[in-house]
Amino acid sequence: MKQMTIAYAVKEGLYLNLTNRCPCACTFCIRNEGDGVYGSNPLWLEHEPSFEEVRAALETADYKKYKEVIFCGYGEPTEALDVLLKTARYIKANSSVRLRLNTNGMGNLIHSKDITPFFEGLIDAISISLNTSNPENYLETVRPRFKEKAFPALLEFTRLAKEHVPSVTLTTVSTTITHEDEAACQKICDQLGVKYRIREFSGQDDQNKTA
Repeated sequence: MKQMTIAYAVKEGLYLNLTNRCPCACTFCIRNEGDGVYGSNPLWLEHEPSFEEVRAALETADYKKYKEVIFCGYGEPTEALDVLLKTARYIKANSSVRLRLNTNGMGNLIHSKDITPFFEGLIDAISISLNTSNPENYLETVRPRFKEKAFPALLEFTRLAKEHVPSVTLTTVSTTITHEDEAACQKICDQLGVKYRIREFSGQDDQNKTA
């Protein structure tokens, strides 16, 4: 089932569903299990929303009452980079709401350039799905279309994002990797100077893009 669920609330956050496109096909992705999360309407979009449609959805949802607005839906938000940036500028110009981007870290590969400078002064936090410390396991579970380029590109995206965004976090999903792998992921985060979080395998947190 497809419809236009652009904005949906989860607790104190308002999530923005900009696209269904994603360069990954994670084995544990919530998209494999259903049409929505936390009782939301179906998140499969009839079409990718324009900035004007996103702005209308923000106003209808009264976005200023939320603790944060999160770019995260049923696809990789950076696939819709232009709308993402226009939306971020609009929110920043009209409110003090915190902005977070949940991403798989493939943005630079998607656009064949470093997109992280665009986030300067707009995005307050980025959560990037690391999923595992092992490049081979990453290929097997995330199944990125960029193949072997994906994992090192994710780490480079993280390093670059840290220069432009105040808070950067790498995440994995609980029960999908071993405790030894989690410890190795922590070491990667320590080396990069970013935070590490283990997401619960339930509802919204199952999404590859979610933090």
